[in-house]
Amino acid sequence: MMDAGRHRNIELLTYSELESVSGYVGNFRVTVRKKARSVNEKLCTGCGLCQERCPRTVVDKDYEAGMGNRKAIYRPFAQAVPNIPVIDRENCLYFTRGRCRLCERTCPTGAIDYEQQDTMVELQVGAIVVATGLALWDPSRAPQYSYGRSPNILTGIQFERLTSASGPTGGKIVTAEGKTPQSVAIIHCVGSRDANTHPYCSRICCMYALKHAHQIRQKTGAAVYDFYMDIRAFGKAYDEYYMRVQEEGVIFVRGRPAEVEVLPDGRLRVWAEDTAIGRVLAVDVDMVILATALEPQPDAERLCALLGINRTPDGFYAEAHPKLRPVETAMAGVYLAGSCQAPRDVLDTVAHAGAAAMEVVRLFNQGSVTISPTVAQVREELCSGCGECVISCPFNAIALNERGRAQVNPALCQGCGTCAAACLPGAIAPLHFRDEQLVCQIDGLLLGAEALASAAGQEGA
Repeated sequence: MMDAGRHRNIELLTYSELESVSGYVGNFRVTVRKKARSVNEKLCTGCGLCQERCPRTVVDKDYEAGMGNRKAIYRPFAQAVPNIPVIDRENCLYFTRGRCRLCERTCPTGAIDYEQQDTMVELQVGAIVVATGLALWDPSRAPQYSYGRSPNILTGIQFERLTSASGPTGGKIVTAEGKTPQSVAIIHCVGSRDANTHPYCSRICCMYALKHAHQIRQKTGAAVYDFYMDIRAFGKAYDEYYMRVQEEGVIFVRGRPAEVEVLPDGRLRVWAEDTAIGRVLAVDVDMVILATALEPQPDAERLCALLGINRTPDGFYAEAHPKLRPVETAMAGVYLAGSCQAPRDVLDTVAHAGAAAMEVVRLFNQGSVTISPTVAQVREELCSGCGECVISCPFNAIALNERGRAQVNPALCQGCGTCAAACLPGAIAPLHFRDEQLVCQIDGLLLGAEALASAAGQEGA
């Protein structure tokens, strides 16, 4: 990100969100809301004095995943670009109680600006790449795993922060009581491959669970019980890593646990069936790690409406074709990169993002855009100007012209036929798919069938 921030041809709009998109491939008009930081970016030097002096400390539920704290004025993470803090107005004492202003008095450059407001940035772009990533499923929705009832039941991302050198314990694997665990259970497929939550496989959970098992054995020597349905080590050298973790002494139990019980002394008991031996097991451990499902971002539907793209039944953004056009969408000029399209690990995300970037380069280098001939056409003499086609078009390809009649933008139209179904006077239809043309095609097929039948009858005679 630092390299991108320094590149003269890249403009980063951080702490911003997409407001509206109009236009078509090669000519998109985009409005971005640049949210108020309450810090003047031109004056701030990123010295960090304001964060040191801020008296208000809150739990960091984003970067630290609830495992650490931050101040009310903070940088999202250590390598954030630009190196400029943000005031959390929901927790800042000045915005909530009208007092404090300590950061303003501390700042040597006078960069604190409590009156700063959101600003709108208008952009004109030729293509859009969607790289919004994914979200983690909340395991508290599966009460059998007791998540939230014990501080020693963690999600994968929380354990990741626990083992990080920049995390709350400096990389030491300890329980909430500060003790080194003697036994740990890792549970796969929490919320994945389940008809009641997500029927699909989240794909990367097996490998990061194996990594966590390796880290625990390496750093603490604790006994590790790995409860799994199937180990899906799908990448290059992944299966070899699985074999290595087995050799390190990790105990693999084939079977999804039915319950995690919090015992009176604070320890955790995992109830599961080992399907390999056909027995029910009860394993007492000091820590449980839940490999939770991966799911689309909460605002995925809103972005679909803004960009005119679709989603697959699992909620992720839909590609134009899973094999032939894996990074394109149904909207020309809009591309997908990374895990917004499906759960992906780092290797696959980098490859997918590179493919999306090259599609944009190819689009710009070809100089012109090729569109499908199957686009909607309007017969103005029949159009009543009711606007039903405008409302029904999922690609925003139809608008009313100065005469109050429907007009189709062929660069946006995908020939789906939704407008034709919505038009009561029958004034709009996809090119080459008018009712008269379809009837002629059917008549031709029937005539051909009659001719074949007649020929067959003559040969039989």
